[in-house]
Amino acid sequence: MNDHVQHGDGQWTCPMHPEIVRDAPGSCPICGMALEPILATGNEDDGGELADMTRRFWVSALFTIPLLLLAMGEVIVGDSVSDLFGESLNVAMLVLGTPPILWGGWPFFVRAVASVRHRSLNMFTLIGLGVAVSYVYSVVATVAPELFPDSFRNEHGMVGVYFEVAAAIVTLVLLGQVIELRARSRTGAAVKALLELAPATAIRVRDGQDEEVSLDQVAVGDTLKVRPGAKVPVDGEVIDGRSSVDESMITGEPIPATKRAGDTVIGATINGTGVLTMRADKVGSDTLLSQIVHMVADAQRSRAPIQKLADSVSAWFVPMVIVVALVSAAAWALVGPDPKAAHALLVAVSVLIIACPCALGLATPMSITVAMGKGAGLGVLFRNAESVELLRAIDTLVVDKTGTLTEGRPSLQEVVPAEGFGADDVLAAASAVERSSEHPLAQAIVSGATDRGIEPGTAQDFESVTGKGVTATVDGRGVALGNVALMQQVGADIGSLAAAADELRTQGHTAMFVAIDGMPAGVISVADAIKESTGEAIVALHEQGVRVIMLTGDNAITAGAVARRVGIDDVHADVLPDQKANIVRQLQADGHRVAMAGDGINDAPALAQADVGIAMGTGTDIAMESAGVTLVKGDLRGIARAIRLSHATMRNIRQNLFFAFGYNTLGIPIAAGLAYPFTGMLLSPMIAAAAMSFSSVSVIANALRLRTVRI
Repeated sequence: MNDHVQHGDGQWTCPMHPEIVRDAPGSCPICGMALEPILATGNEDDGGELADMTRRFWVSALFTIPLLLLAMGEVIVGDSVSDLFGESLNVAMLVLGTPPILWGGWPFFVRAVASVRHRSLNMFTLIGLGVAVSYVYSVVATVAPELFPDSFRNEHGMVGVYFEVAAAIVTLVLLGQVIELRARSRTGAAVKALLELAPATAIRVRDGQDEEVSLDQVAVGDTLKVRPGAKVPVDGEVIDGRSSVDESMITGEPIPATKRAGDTVIGATINGTGVLTMRADKVGSDTLLSQIVHMVADAQRSRAPIQKLADSVSAWFVPMVIVVALVSAAAWALVGPDPKAAHALLVAVSVLIIACPCALGLATPMSITVAMGKGAGLGVLFRNAESVELLRAIDTLVVDKTGTLTEGRPSLQEVVPAEGFGADDVLAAASAVERSSEHPLAQAIVSGATDRGIEPGTAQDFESVTGKGVTATVDGRGVALGNVALMQQVGADIGSLAAAADELRTQGHTAMFVAIDGMPAGVISVADAIKESTGEAIVALHEQGVRVIMLTGDNAITAGAVARRVGIDDVHADVLPDQKANIVRQLQADGHRVAMAGDGINDAPALAQADVGIAMGTGTDIAMESAGVTLVKGDLRGIARAIRLSHATMRNIRQNLFFAFGYNTLGIPIAAGLAYPFTGMLLSPMIAAAAMSFSSVSVIANALRLRTVRI
């Protein structure tokens, strides 16, 4: 792919034909669809094709509903409708049918013509052809009914018209376009949200003076100051100061990382309580955030449309229908009974009408709509039709750890007391000390003590020992909580507790020693708890032949421990966002169909790169906007359900395509007059329209069956 497509600020492309790239908005020369920006900035005009299609749909529906009621009048109230209107009935239907057909369906006519001109026949070719034939035939039947023989007339002597058929096709296809465009319009929302993460300004230090400048004024090598609570403006290196930085938007890990001189910091991460002075190393499009933006936009643009099956059928179906209609008309005009021209027209119109693809516009959208409703009831939200289609072929599921397999927040796990101490006493002392700390691990200990009904004592002389832990005096006793170095500093021999700490670490816990008055009192562990449903979900996925791989920014020991507990097949630890996307891309290059499940901003590139992205509903909005599927409750069992639903939906769509084409295809030989030598009768266009309508009813009824499928 060309570089200007990969990083195409100001470039526009076609969602169905991504090889088309333009420097300005317009229409695709192949299919006529409106071009979309390659990289959404949030400043695009939201009133484009979506607003136009929505307006056309509502206006068309306004005319089509009374038109259908008028056309069905004889069925509803009997012959009184024909008696009341007489020959003006067709005129009334012409008046009601023309606006939705010509104005509402105009974009489809444009696309149909473009598809013929560029020899790229697709669904719009069929829709444009079917609507045009039905409308033109009906107009002629209305303004010049005398041209038609008696075989065209009903019992009232009127020539049947099909304005309601053409108008209904246009209105239903417009509805499908509105649904599709709304889903596509949200593609840029994830990119816009990512762009908004970056701060608008930065504090630049020059000649010892602080000055606030816009972010685009920051250059490589500038010295910047990051105040407490502020966002890090760009990627760079800390040159002075010490603070905890919340990097969860990059690493996905809830525990802030301690930053001091020499450490790297990433733009848009959030500084804690300390002041940092940093050097700008990467600015503008070189920052990690900008790279994530481009990766999300690029991967979202690369998905294949679900209509490819219908389009491939259309490639031979449309020419076949046209050829049959022309050959049949020519044969009747040459050797048919008198009046030859009228019979030729009758045959040609019957062939085209019975092959009219009204059900094709419903075949896929109806099944998808029902499937999405079914999925929503199961806590599985599909963002687009492509996800429903592709899930059935998934053989590899890549999952993030934090927030996907685990709860996404650290919590107290174990308290192992040393001989001579009680677990409650150890936890009470530790929580008393940690009440003075704002670290997430400290908050987990305090919350855990509260949940267990333990009242912490009163801490005095609190001190944070850099790189070691914390100390305080609690109810007159000296308490220390931290690592081995802190225990050595206070003179506590932890030999008897070392094995317990190692065992906790192999379970994926963060283990901390507690000493009271210089004596080893116990070990406390904090961890991000695995969701109760995770193990069951992995088993269900394995039963469906899906291999599960963990990608996480966490360390290898913790990741490996979690993987062993839940049955993960493979683990990649200590990976960054771009590495996650690269691993997904490599799996795809190896021939795998990959789904990615994650919950954080750091997962967005991999979610977008995967064949299907699956976001936890408990995660970030950006993850959900980058994904094709959202699990409302963050329950991985929903993935197994979604895959089963995908299989059922695609079976249903294939059945619908049979109904859309099967009845009409079987009726084409009859419409062409092959039964005339045996029966002496030609198929009336009204019967052809009935067969066409029956195929639509079959499609709708079959699609609704999905609501009762057990998933």
